[in-house]
Amino acid sequence: MDDLPTPEEVFKVSKTGPKETITKIMGPAMIALGLSIGSGEWLLGPQAIGSLGWTGVGFIITISIILQALYNMEIGRYVLATGEVPSLGFGRVPPGAYVGTILAVGLFYLAFITGGWAASAGASFFTLVTGDIPTGGDLTTTRWIGVGLMGAVFAITLFGKKISRTLELLFWVLVLFILVTLFLVVLIITPPSAWLDGVVGMIQPALPPKGTEATTIGAVAGFAAMASGLNFVFMNYYRDKGYGMGSKTGYIPGLLARAEGRPEIAPVGTTFPETPENAAQWRRWWHFLKLEMWAVFVPGAIIGMLMPGILVSHLAEESGVKPTVASMPTFVADQLRATGESSLFFGWALFIGFVILFKTQIVVFEMLTRNMVDALYGSSAGFRRLIAGDPRRFYYPFMIVLGIVISIIIFRALPVTLVQWAANMSNLAAMIFPFALMYLISKLPRPARASWWSYVVLVLVALFFGFFFVNFAMDQLTGSPLVTF
Repeated sequence: MDDLPTPEEVFKVSKTGPKETITKIMGPAMIALGLSIGSGEWLLGPQAIGSLGWTGVGFIITISIILQALYNMEIGRYVLATGEVPSLGFGRVPPGAYVGTILAVGLFYLAFITGGWAASAGASFFTLVTGDIPTGGDLTTTRWIGVGLMGAVFAITLFGKKISRTLELLFWVLVLFILVTLFLVVLIITPPSAWLDGVVGMIQPALPPKGTEATTIGAVAGFAAMASGLNFVFMNYYRDKGYGMGSKTGYIPGLLARAEGRPEIAPVGTTFPETPENAAQWRRWWHFLKLEMWAVFVPGAIIGMLMPGILVSHLAEESGVKPTVASMPTFVADQLRATGESSLFFGWALFIGFVILFKTQIVVFEMLTRNMVDALYGSSAGFRRLIAGDPRRFYYPFMIVLGIVISIIIFRALPVTLVQWAANMSNLAAMIFPFALMYLISKLPRPARASWWSYVVLVLVALFFGFFFVNFAMDQLTGSPLVTF
């Protein structure tokens, strides 16, 4: 055990005012938004809204975002109180023996190893350069572009003292660019009625249109905000950032970072004694986590879904063309050109689509690598000896191998189909890990333990996302979903 550090100690500041909070303390939520404003917001959500309308679809998106934020808080509770990544924590849940760790990493790989984001970004880049919508043999070219983008992700991770800090700085720029330009373009192009439809659709309780298969909506629910039950993987960044007891654990440095002064990563976490001083520090850390979730993550996720949804639904209505799984990566650009908008908007749509999907692949690729490294490092003393206590010795070679595997998968299916599969695998995780999380947070020191309503929230998470996964599973097994609205 060890005492909770103060935020001032961790972030090396004299005080934690607004400036220090923004520039030094906040950050992991921006990486989350890098994943959040991605395939769910640019592909799955707008495709469902453009083809089905806002009614019912928007409300399910809102529920998904709120439930995920609450779920993230409970995952963060464990990370802040122990400094341990969740996938290792799940290995402590009975029966132990790292069964939960294997399951957590395995489900994450089932969901995110598809590479659909790089493939979709490749389609946007192809059209941006050639002006043509990719068809037939062009799809091979777009997939090779996707493979090249995987190499670019590898290059990005080489720099910086902390890989997580490199991603934070990059995503501050990318996410703000996406949100600001999306807002301005949608403001210019769409009428007030389209905005009203979107806002009302997000807050008005309603079921999706009659005849809609729950499987279709399930992919939207799974990837609205982040990745439903698999959100725990992103909380590793709070460990690396140094939140709470994470400052006692260490972090994964960039390959080109200098070795001197680099703390060795502790294989397992540690918690704090139950003292009044630690209780006071816990409340401060908990405040920063709440700020990250409710001042950055939730507003960003709502705006990130609302803006593309308004744009796509308006373009579908104007052109009379409904978005499809095949057309969605370049639908906005294609319809902007078809409806006579300026070439500037056409180029913007392709570029913004490329940025959204590429930055999503950055987070996905890095998290796939990071979670395997963290799981092996924490669960195997032999692995730690093999790499001499330096995770980079495995991190980068494994990333290269993983990139080759993902590149092969990219050629096997349409990009949006790959993303839909990933979303529904996330919903499967949401049926399992909330219950494991209940066990973990019940064992924390008293100041960090959850109230009764946290357990209610975790049950609701399992029921909501589990409903959509069961429909997806039935559809895959029998060819017919269990529920049609």
